[in-house]
Amino acid sequence: MLKRILLAWLGCGLLLASAARAETDSSDYSVVLLTENFPPYNMAINGKNFAQEDSIDGIAVDIVKEMFKRAGVQYSLTLRFPWDRIYKLALEKPGYGVFVTARLPERESQFKWVGPIGPDDWVLLAKADSPIALNNLDEAKKYRVGAYKGDAMAQYLGEHGFEPVLALRDQENAAKLRDGQIDLWASGDPAGRYLAKQVGVTGLKTVLRFNSDQLFLALNRETPDAVVQKLQSALDKMRAEGFVDDVLNSYL
Repeated sequence: MLKRILLAWLGCGLLLASAARAETDSSDYSVVLLTENFPPYNMAINGKNFAQEDSIDGIAVDIVKEMFKRAGVQYSLTLRFPWDRIYKLALEKPGYGVFVTARLPERESQFKWVGPIGPDDWVLLAKADSPIALNNLDEAKKYRVGAYKGDAMAQYLGEHGFEPVLALRDQENAAKLRDGQIDLWASGDPAGRYLAKQVGVTGLKTVLRFNSDQLFLALNRETPDAVVQKLQSALDKMRAEGFVDDVLNSYL
């Protein structure tokens, strides 16, 4: 009997120690957050391709900052270019995370996820006077379709038989569309229209909406589960309180 009691106490002690260690690990943990210029979700205030901390704003930035604050998780925030590079850093380096990105099936096991942070419908945009009319995505294969290199949308198009014209910056596609270098621009909604407006391109029309998605924070797989849970819980509460909708509405 005494042996059983001692074993039970030992088991409880180990559980408590484990829980305390997990709590300590999560409170001391710091995440290197990376993002890119992807207005209106993340953007450098000065419009350049490098910025840090308070020199970055946008829908996702406001939400992520508040989420980390409420969760009590430390972080640093840097906006860099190109997307391929920062995505690879988050994929390979413990303690790194990247936002915002689509949670595709092939990416599911590569990261730990927090979200959703915001919507990202996939659309094909054309000039206002374009005669192009589409019933489905396959019908777009006979046209020159512009996309952003390294983006989930470009990857999706490549996997479905397209050879998209790739740009290193997504807003370059707006100018290409205006100048007739491409016929259609595969972009997010509302991101595409926002980006086009920033480079003086207006009046674009949506000829096809071919996917509806949500955008997430992707954390390196070695991020402690306790950290991920704290962040997700904070985001869930923010959404329930209306904080997330208020931020979205303030930009859009």
